Amino acid sequence: MTRAAMIARLAWRETRASRRRLLLFASAISVGVAALVAIASFTSNIETSVRGQARELLGGDLVLGANRPFSQPVTLLIDSLRQRGIRVARETRFSSMAYVKRTEGIRLADVRAVSPEWPIYGTVATAPAGQWPRLARERVAIVDTALLVALGARIGDTLQLGDKGFLIVAVSVEVPGRISGFEGFGSQVFVPAGEVSGTGLIGYGSRVRHTAYAEVSDARPARRIVASHRPLLDKEKVHAETAGDFQSEVTDALHNLSSFLQFVGLIALLLGGIGVASGVGAFVAGKLDTIAILRCLGASRPFVFAIYLTQAAALGLAGAAAGVVLGVGVQAALPRLLTSILPVDVHVALDPRAILAGLGIGVAVAVLFALRPLLEVRLVSPLQALRHSYETEPGAPASDPWRMAAFGVLVIGVFLIAMGRAEEPRVGVGFAVAIGLSVGTLTLAARGVVWLSRRLSRLGGRAARWPYVVRQGLANLHRPRNQTRAVVTALGFGVTVLATLYLVQANLLRQVSLVTLHTGGRPNLVFIDIQPDQIAGVDSLVRAAGMPVIQSVAMVPMKIASVRGRTQEQIGQLPPEQRPTPWTLRREFRSTYRDTANTAEKILQGHWWGRDVTGPPWPVSLERDVAAELKVGLGDSITWNVQGVMVPSRVAVIREVTWARFEPNFFAVFPPAALVHAPHSLVLLTRADAAGPRARLQRAISERFTNVTSYDVALLQRTIERIFSRVALAIRFMAVLSLATGTLVLLGAVAAGRLQRIREGALLKTLGATRRQLTSILLVEYVALGLLAGLVGIALAIGGGWAMTHWVLKLTFAVPVLSLAAVLVVTAGLVALVGMAASREVFRRTAVEVLRDV
Repeated sequence: MTRAAMIARLAWRETRASRRRLLLFASAISVGVAALVAIASFTSNIETSVRGQARELLGGDLVLGANRPFSQPVTLLIDSLRQRGIRVARETRFSSMAYVKRTEGIRLADVRAVSPEWPIYGTVATAPAGQWPRLARERVAIVDTALLVALGARIGDTLQLGDKGFLIVAVSVEVPGRISGFEGFGSQVFVPAGEVSGTGLIGYGSRVRHTAYAEVSDARPARRIVASHRPLLDKEKVHAETAGDFQSEVTDALHNLSSFLQFVGLIALLLGGIGVASGVGAFVAGKLDTIAILRCLGASRPFVFAIYLTQAAALGLAGAAAGVVLGVGVQAALPRLLTSILPVDVHVALDPRAILAGLGIGVAVAVLFALRPLLEVRLVSPLQALRHSYETEPGAPASDPWRMAAFGVLVIGVFLIAMGRAEEPRVGVGFAVAIGLSVGTLTLAARGVVWLSRRLSRLGGRAARWPYVVRQGLANLHRPRNQTRAVVTALGFGVTVLATLYLVQANLLRQVSLVTLHTGGRPNLVFIDIQPDQIAGVDSLVRAAGMPVIQSVAMVPMKIASVRGRTQEQIGQLPPEQRPTPWTLRREFRSTYRDTANTAEKILQGHWWGRDVTGPPWPVSLERDVAAELKVGLGDSITWNVQGVMVPSRVAVIREVTWARFEPNFFAVFPPAALVHAPHSLVLLTRADAAGPRARLQRAISERFTNVTSYDVALLQRTIERIFSRVALAIRFMAVLSLATGTLVLLGAVAAGRLQRIREGALLKTLGATRRQLTSILLVEYVALGLLAGLVGIALAIGGGWAMTHWVLKLTFAVPVLSLAAVLVVTAGLVALVGMAASREVFRRTAVEVLRDV
């Protein structure tokens, strides 16, 4: 028999008495591997689906879009494509209030006016079937089911859009293209493109998107068309996108989300590694006699070490294999669970690379974390087989170079795994550093508690007067085979991940949910695109409905003509570090005029102008991020193109804007004298607590002023929260997965100290301890462990949550104290419940039975 075969045979035989416990440790690996395999494989399936459906999702091989009607040169370009035999479809998309005169309902609609050629790819399924071709020859509308329900309408009713009525002939069942719920908040309505002109909905200040979709035979011709006409498209502010560009954008977005979720899964796997380390340590401690006998029979230290290293690798392989099976099952279920939010139809297929990566990482993590406890094997001498009753367990000195080397290998291994799962090196480095800081903090906290509990057990005074069960339970935190480090590190890590993700989600929803709307006086209904000659009528309707006019604000569209005296062409010749960000030069700013700052603004530099501003250059207040993107400061000059009129200005104020506040906020604010005579539209804000009066006011204004669009912010809030809750679902699942893995590690830690606890329980029973006292001692120990893990984990989560919220999301940070307190209580309760359930043998075995085995 070869040496390798003998090692494998002995490794298998050595597990016979402990396979159930070893499988428990392997299960911690399984959860993390399952997460990695499911996420990586599912992401690969989505990418494959995106590659096959990119044209249908985008709507064409080449898409041209603009926020204003296509100019004559762009129209000639589109006509030239048609002359080359390229099929082109047109779409005009805008928001409008929609209602049916027969009912009282009204709803904001996402109107899509399409030409007969639309869609280029895919088909629109309707109910009843076959109604889509009617759009090419009749004034009809095809709506989604949600709009019919909201309006209380039915097929055959007339849908009113502005000044025109459209016969509802069908509902859309399936529409090709991107998910509309992420593009607009209104229900979709399809109408013929030729019928839009008479609605009165498209005019000055209207928010309209004009799009042309082209069918090009291949990706390369589409890119050539864009490249050859790039100067014209940039000059006319037309955005061009090919199916290849869209595929890259979606793939990048999927990679970002996938990387984030995979890192959470990797955290779960690393927690499983901690469980393996704890389990292997307990397993080796129970095999000291066997190891000593092997040494007596001539086995060398490397030979014995190889036996138990093989067991650790096999343990990792078994756990990883189980995780792969579980991950494949989860992957198969994900498309059904996420059907409503996925942009494509996902065809599930096994990804061999994800499976092999899961197996490899699972085995690597098991071996890396098992190395350090396995080093105890080399310290067992042959004489221990004879002197076991008189000698203590072997222990390595603190400065043992082998243990330090094993720790170094572990650190390097975790770093390489993190780098291998990251899309960018800096992300992998950041993740590895965050892992190191978190584990280091948790380990230091655990050591601090061990030191403190040891000190308390030696002190007199008040500590000596504590109840015996409390002192005994706290003393268990530092006694041999204590579970403090394993439990605090693993479960604390799980709490850190869960609480961090919850904090980020809570702060994000706090910003976007507009919670201040629920307090008295805040507006919850906004009317936009009001023309100057309509404001008096809208104002009177609002007041007649018994609602206050909280605010009325002018909006003036404008673009930047020059910065510090340089035109856009001259700016393009500057060194890259001196150029303003391109989007600021292309953007159409919607600015306003007033004499003072509002409550959502904080002045950072400069002073607001008074009422005596006389003439140009006009002072202007810029939002700080726009000022930074434009690379301007106080006193710098900017010339604005306001509908062909050049308005010179100088930067007088730089301010910070709280964008989440429900108030009209702007990048640029001018004094009234500068823009009062410029073409503009107005926004009016009001409030009504009940939904009924809000809907009736929306209906009255929409019937009288067809171009005015209104937003019911309560509905808008629910839409935003629904979108965020869908995204948060996967994140919460991964966070709970981490906590579940921490719980498995807790079970492993309890099992690792099983023999020690049984012997201590037997000794206490011999000395007269009752079952109730034993229960209280263990309960104190596990509650203390749970509170410590929860406190340290929550403290780390607050730091991590603040960093992500402040530096990444750039939002204000608040700590939901009650929610975190609930997390702390649940963590302590979970540790106590699992610890007590796993310690049943302490109560079940009698003192005589245990003492006879010693």
